[in-house]
Amino acid sequence: MTDVRQAMHEGADWCPPTASVRELSKLMREKDIGAIPIGENDRLIGMVTDRDIACRAFEDGKDISSLTARDVMSEGILYCKDDQSLEAAIKMMEKKKIRRLPVIDSNKRMVGMLTLGDLSQAAPRELAGELASAVSAHH
Repeated sequence: MTDVRQAMHEGADWCPPTASVRELSKLMREKDIGAIPIGENDRLIGMVTDRDIACRAFEDGKDISSLTARDVMSEGILYCKDDQSLEAAIKMMEKKKIRRLPVIDSNKRMVGMLTLGDLSQAAPRELAGELASAVSAHH
């Protein structure tokens, strides 16, 4: 089976926790992506998804113009390694019910993202189907 490096898309962007929600939304729209890793002091510290923005930025009448990535991000980022097997990455995504994983290399540098879409193209149909079913199940 192939490894993560062969399936991921390279060159994922990350933003600092001080980035405004407006900046994050604009970047997501321009790059046609649904998640942005958040980094601080050369470490990944969280992830902001389009769902995080929709659910957290608009709750309780918050002033969205003053919100930052830190205000809406999901903390405790999960990741996989670029030399890891696709099967291991899929199992982690299934267990945690997530659709996207940042990919790091042996130097702990983010080198890409592995998404459900990437896996639907690269993984065996049965494994990709199991993942899609797991992450789409009602929480």
